[in-house]
Amino acid sequence: MDMTSEYLNQLANQFIIIGSLLTGFSIAVIANLIVAKTNTRISNYLLTAATLAAGCFLVSVFGMTRIVMLTTEGYPYTVEQSDFNLPRIVAAVSFLLGILSLSTLIGLSGWTKSKGMGMLTTIVGILTFVAILIVSS
Repeated sequence: MDMTSEYLNQLANQFIIIGSLLTGFSIAVIANLIVAKTNTRISNYLLTAATLAAGCFLVSVFGMTRIVMLTTEGYPYTVEQSDFNLPRIVAAVSFLLGILSLSTLIGLSGWTKSKGMGMLTTIVGILTFVAILIVSS
């Protein structure tokens, strides 16, 4: 199904906004984990998940920015439908990996406090990811 340039432009703009906010949130978590100076196994997993989320969301933002450029009126070059394939696929996969990493971060966060809290946050992290997949498909 081919999408119109206007629709694709608006969709990419929405992904840019969401991805930017989630990148900022992930970077804030990274900063807090680094400042905490804890060196436990779980804190290293949290740092890894937050870093992966930030990186994935950032790649997604730049991929969608490319789509916005291609679909904005006045773009100086001829645009083919195939020009959208690489940035769209890379941005979408990266965004999904960012959501997965962020859900992992949510799931792991409680384990720093207790086993009970860890189980609760793991369930919330899994349900969050599944709910996002359901509502976005």
